[in-house]
Amino acid sequence: MRKVSFCLILLLTTVAAYAQQKHTISGTIKEKNSGEVLIGATVHLAELPGAGAITNAYGFYSITVPAGSYTMIVNFAGYAQDTIKVVLDKNILQAVELEQQSAQLQSVTVSSLKQNNNVTQPLMGVQKLSVNEIKSVPVIFGEKDVLKTIQLLPGVKSAGDGSSGFYVRGGSGDQNLILLDEATVYNPSHLLGFFSTFNSDAIKDLTLYKGGMPAEYGGRLSSVVDIKMNDGNDKDYHVGGGIGLISSRVNIEGPIVKDNGSFIISARRTYADLFLKLSKDSSVNNNSLYFYDINVKANYKINDKNRVYLSGYFGSDNFGLGNLFGINYGNSTGTARWNHIFSSRLFSNTSLVYSDYQYNIKLNSGNNDILIKSNIRDLSLKEDLQYYINSGNKINFGFNTIYHTISPGIVDASASSSFNSQTLPNKYALENAVYISHDISATSKLNINYGLRISAFSVLGPGSFYTYDSAGNTLNTSTYKSGQFVKTYVNPEPRLSASYRLNDSNSIKASYDRNIQNLHLLSNSTTTNPTDLWVPSSINIKPEIADQVSIGYYKNFRNNGYEFSSEVYYKFMQNQIDYKNGAQLRANENVESQLLYGTGRAYGLELYMKKKYGKLNGWISYTLSRTEKKIDGINNNNYYPATQDQTHNIAIVAIYQASKKWTLSADWVYNTGNAVTFPNGKYDVNGQVVFYYTQRNGYRMPAYHRLDLAATVIAKKTKKFESSWTFSLYNAYGRQNPYSISFQQDPNDPAKTQAVQTALFRWIPSVTYNFKF
Repeated sequence: MRKVSFCLILLLTTVAAYAQQKHTISGTIKEKNSGEVLIGATVHLAELPGAGAITNAYGFYSITVPAGSYTMIVNFAGYAQDTIKVVLDKNILQAVELEQQSAQLQSVTVSSLKQNNNVTQPLMGVQKLSVNEIKSVPVIFGEKDVLKTIQLLPGVKSAGDGSSGFYVRGGSGDQNLILLDEATVYNPSHLLGFFSTFNSDAIKDLTLYKGGMPAEYGGRLSSVVDIKMNDGNDKDYHVGGGIGLISSRVNIEGPIVKDNGSFIISARRTYADLFLKLSKDSSVNNNSLYFYDINVKANYKINDKNRVYLSGYFGSDNFGLGNLFGINYGNSTGTARWNHIFSSRLFSNTSLVYSDYQYNIKLNSGNNDILIKSNIRDLSLKEDLQYYINSGNKINFGFNTIYHTISPGIVDASASSSFNSQTLPNKYALENAVYISHDISATSKLNINYGLRISAFSVLGPGSFYTYDSAGNTLNTSTYKSGQFVKTYVNPEPRLSASYRLNDSNSIKASYDRNIQNLHLLSNSTTTNPTDLWVPSSINIKPEIADQVSIGYYKNFRNNGYEFSSEVYYKFMQNQIDYKNGAQLRANENVESQLLYGTGRAYGLELYMKKKYGKLNGWISYTLSRTEKKIDGINNNNYYPATQDQTHNIAIVAIYQASKKWTLSADWVYNTGNAVTFPNGKYDVNGQVVFYYTQRNGYRMPAYHRLDLAATVIAKKTKKFESSWTFSLYNAYGRQNPYSISFQQDPNDPAKTQAVQTALFRWIPSVTYNFKF
């Protein structure tokens, strides 16, 4: 017995001694000239292969290894590598500042780059875009646009010509969770989709998740677009901006306290309405047509363990035809965050988030003076923690709670109007989730990320709640008081991703994830429309569920200067929503009686090749896919193509640094036309021609293709001032891509029917002057 006790004490002493010999080096990686934290920078120790870390969304890293002397190497794309000698005999706090290098230098230093995160990391379907890439890609009206740029990635499809709406792996437009500094943006578009709500001057980082979604994200079936705003320069004050043909922007940033806090203000406005004022025609100069948006952010470092952030977005669109018609819609978001480092291994982020989306429509015709209002408002609390066990072992865990208030519609009509005023009751819901995930390097070649998210969605009173039969007739009505729980849905959402490294430049990956969605967009249009109606899950509307599996092969070559990936995915979706023929969605208290339910499936192949460095860089993406629905009561209950179904989708992007002054860029896109419903015939009713339809989405729009060109020239560049001109041409060869096709009776031959095609854009040139000082 004494021998056993002695051996046990010796073992515990040895383990304790070993544990005491391990220490942690942690800190923040920043950009040298501005103090902006760098998200996704890699840190590794040369003496210990596999000992490393990637900075989180706040630039924080942590590595725990045995005591000793090490060479710490820090890399970030587009920045000069930094090498630091460290003696790890205790826990060390090591901040690092990297210096940005020119495009010419990048081609020389490729041999020293070690970043192959796309090969080693277990997550699949993740795409990151740098701000430089976003600013170089030509888009409509010359306005750099993050959402139009991600439409050039595999698995992402445009919702239409010039539109910022998009579909990911067969999902509909509302199945994308778009976050700006953790706040949900419900309508990410200006000018009915021609611009996105995101000013590129205010954006630091964009990450798109389309498969193998981390457990901290939830609430949508198809994708997450996580956008982080710039923190602002904490070294010096700077002013920048641009003046374009139809819009201008300005960006102001600087330190609150040098090296300890900063702020940034970015504003943008179109001024088409100012040109309308120049007209002498009252039917023109009384019209309004503009949007504006403002991004603001501030942060302050309290001490080495605490930093606070405040950020907000405010945007609005205004259209009006004199006093006859007007529409106003916009988003407002606010985020208050507190970063706290409990220890060198435990990082915490606590966020209080506000989001509001509203729209107003004003109609004035004859005696009818009508105002229609609607909005959706969220207030949420988030807690995210990261625990770094060691260099190959990290746990993420936390919770999220959101209180939803949805106002489906208020119709305020004048006393003389032929319409009645109507107020649809507000809908209230509480959405809660807890999650935990584990990143682990199981072996030197196998990396795994697995986790579980448990979501609970509760429908709350007050209000009357109805149940309907398959024909839409009311079966039962129940009334609930304020705060009463009407219905609660609890769903587990497991996540699993793994990568197996064949060698330093090749890997295979596989993933499975389940996602739940409890907010649903009711719309008859093909893209996000300001008047679309959001509804929560209810007694009748069940949560949408998507199970996705994917497998892929990843390869880097030429010393990580090139990336190649191929992914195959299959997604099965439950509780999908469609509408009865002739459904009335607006101002309808019984809108749920107009809905039909069923399943969906999406599957495809995605290929992606990217050149990362050198004078010429860019990417080629190709997607082969199908997206289908099976809804009770539509197409004889058989599968039919979803509206967003496109068989082939190709994008080619090239960015060429011709000289120190000139940058040339181009993109070419091609996709199969969307599935549409066209009439199968016509008949006469009392002298009126009526078209009849037999099959939902049984036809195709013509194929879409387009070439865009752009050139940027630096006009002047000194230490204190920089200016440039950007020239772009959208749709360079003038393809008249169809925006819509309608049908009418041939005026010359009543027995024939004409198909009338509408194209929005042909050639659109633009010029923008950019400056910074």
